[in-house]
Amino acid sequence: MTFCDKIKANKFIVTSEIGPPKGIDIKEALEDADLIKGKVDAINVTDLQSSVMRLGSLAVCHLLKDRSIEPIFQIACRDRNRLALQSDLLSAAALGIENVLALTGDYTTLGDHPEAKPVFDLGSIELLDVIKTLQEGKDMKGNALKGAPKFCVGAVVNPGADPLEPEIIKMEKKISSGALFFQTQAVYDIELFKRFLDAAKHLKTTILAGIVLLKSAGMAKYMNKNVAGVFVPDSLIKEMEETKDKSAQSIEIAARLIKDLKPLCQGIHIMPIGWDRKVPLVLSAAEL
Repeated sequence: MTFCDKIKANKFIVTSEIGPPKGIDIKEALEDADLIKGKVDAINVTDLQSSVMRLGSLAVCHLLKDRSIEPIFQIACRDRNRLALQSDLLSAAALGIENVLALTGDYTTLGDHPEAKPVFDLGSIELLDVIKTLQEGKDMKGNALKGAPKFCVGAVVNPGADPLEPEIIKMEKKISSGALFFQTQAVYDIELFKRFLDAAKHLKTTILAGIVLLKSAGMAKYMNKNVAGVFVPDSLIKEMEETKDKSAQSIEIAARLIKDLKPLCQGIHIMPIGWDRKVPLVLSAAEL
């Protein structure tokens, strides 16, 4: 059963992600993927995460396919105009990559080439419309394709956004444009997440709650100050401040959050942010 089949069958979904290396030595990233092969339903491959220049998502997705691992191709609008977006999507389909996550992308000033010119020819909702059109056998200008791609299309949502209403409106538009599933920004506050679910209860879609592994109290405080829509409660910050084993405590917190979130949504998306080798421990502790 494919990732898309599981979504359509209303199975509980578990995904994780890997970040391509800054260079062509792909050995470690593939080893990280192998550690969770068969334990998750699909693995996201990030697309120049945080606007840092890296090996491309498309190439790594292809390598995962070669290892019988189902990838989710993240594609961001930041670096490509509409020609390149359409071309890369067709390239993905030609390589047998069926799952796509459409993103606007972080701004270039956040990354290691802050002087890079951002593109943003399209936004994420427009990109979803493009994917829908390609699947109908046409390009953006209505020209016929010689063979149409078929994708399982996802998008992102920030459940901690304030105000929340614009985020729900964007979800509605993304669903209308073909999004079948949503992966969320990091969730640390269960009550805040419940508020989001209540606002989105009229939407028929699959929501995967995002889990980012806390590495330290400092990381938690930084996200509270700088990452829109992310709120790490003081109780979790205190746990990370007082622990002597940050790794073990991080895994315990992630597992606890997953257990609390599992009855509320349709899946979990784990974002290890460099702690890829801890994902199997999180899965085990959370009994996934």
